[in-house]
Amino acid sequence: MYAIIRDRGMQYRVEEGQVVELALMNAEIGSQVELGEVLMIGGGDKVSVGSPLVSGAKVLAKVVGNSKGEKIIVFKYKNKKRYRRRTGHRQQFTKVSISQIVS
Repeated sequence: MYAIIRDRGMQYRVEEGQVVELALMNAEIGSQVELGEVLMIGGGDKVSVGSPLVSGAKVLAKVVGNSKGEKIIVFKYKNKKRYRRRTGHRQQFTKVSISQIVS
């Protein structure tokens, strides 16, 4: 069984037991999180598609930990003006383990 969820504008295809990196959440490690924006539930020969959300469906997940993504270099440059700016950015993520899909 799988579900397609939406979290802060991003869509993820998740299954039970899968570990997913979502945008940084304000949740403690080991706590239970409910992801309520379920767009679709599928598995076997039965598929439920929401318009836009599937009513009564939710995905329960456990917070595993926090991590950072790859460093991205931001370089600004203006030709012939001696203007150069180099900065970096690392996106922060929360790792969650999908424990149950409730339809």
